[in-house]
Amino acid sequence: MNTKNTRDSNTVLDARPRHTQEIAGKGRPARPKKIWIDLDNTPHIPFFAPIIDELQQRGYSVVLTARDCFQVCGLADLFQFRYTRIGRHYGKHKIMKALGTILRGLQLLPTARREKPDLAISHGSRSQLISASISGIPSVVIFDYEFVKHIPGVSPTWVMVPEMIPDSALNRKKDTVLRYPGIKEEVYVPRFKPDASIKGLLGLDSKALIVTIRPPANEAHYHNPESEKLFAAVLELLDNRPGTQIILLPRNEKQGAAVRKSWPDMFSSGKIIIPGQAVDGLSLIWYSDLVVSGGGTMNREAAALGVPVYSIFRGKIGAIDRYLADNGRMVLLESVEDVKSKIVLQQRHRPSSPESAGTMVLDKIISDVVKILGDAPPVSKRPPDTANGARPRTKESKMPKAGNQK
Repeated sequence: MNTKNTRDSNTVLDARPRHTQEIAGKGRPARPKKIWIDLDNTPHIPFFAPIIDELQQRGYSVVLTARDCFQVCGLADLFQFRYTRIGRHYGKHKIMKALGTILRGLQLLPTARREKPDLAISHGSRSQLISASISGIPSVVIFDYEFVKHIPGVSPTWVMVPEMIPDSALNRKKDTVLRYPGIKEEVYVPRFKPDASIKGLLGLDSKALIVTIRPPANEAHYHNPESEKLFAAVLELLDNRPGTQIILLPRNEKQGAAVRKSWPDMFSSGKIIIPGQAVDGLSLIWYSDLVVSGGGTMNREAAALGVPVYSIFRGKIGAIDRYLADNGRMVLLESVEDVKSKIVLQQRHRPSSPESAGTMVLDKIISDVVKILGDAPPVSKRPPDTANGARPRTKESKMPKAGNQK
């Protein structure tokens, strides 16, 4: 919807969740308030899908921009999002990454100034934060890893984090910190319905041990080369295990080509499969017997679905992963010996559908956004059984234990 923003550019925003008048503006003509969401990385697509749906059902106008990197745009197309493609990835060189972030922030400016959103929201998009700061747009940056690097001198109006991340890790005023319960993957996992067609699409063998693997993010600022050693150890372990089928999800074509070069026999024999297009990640995880990943999101998605998951991430372990490991929902692999001793190679018993954690996390995020925009919370159009809070899990999924694991 094309609308004009009548907010006075000289208005000073009081950075508190309850500030209604500063954002809404006394006497401003009623119109659908506009929210700008930037999709900066692949996991942001499923995360924001239910948030976008809920905001639109409540009458808000949502504008989407997407970075053309990894599988962001392919997955956005799969979700049938309407978005503007802006910017790309600039590789793992630190200087190029920094310059690319700034460049994309400038490339986003025309959209920001044309759309005049009331609020900018992202899950860690530094480029959107730059553009919103220059344009004077209030911003919410969501993140769930407390060791992520921030832009010096550029700060969002609010941050939104899981309750498990301590205040001491944020270095912010408490009234600019919004919190949600649980983990971010519980925003979208509750509405997940497994799509069995992925088995035919990828040629999954029902008699095989299905292992989904996400290699380490070797171009990320937090990458530790130790993850590469664990990744190689996992492939070696699975190479020696008959009846195993590996679905490999490289982060880009370069990484996929490198794995093909290092493990040609596993590809020629059909033991490793790389999907030719963006796939429904949750369905793939659901029909897997176990997941091994060097990144946070896929690990936590598996944990949320109750699928055995092993992390080969060797950066600083954040509060979320520590919580999941301490509660037996994820195993942290810290050495090649851990790979050999802790991974349980067995087919899992798969229930007919995942247990739902309810909508508590989604409801809290939406509630905070509504408060920021100064609106009385409208009645959700979701069905009554999910609109009134979370449905508790009947039991907490635990990881299977290896015979020699204490």
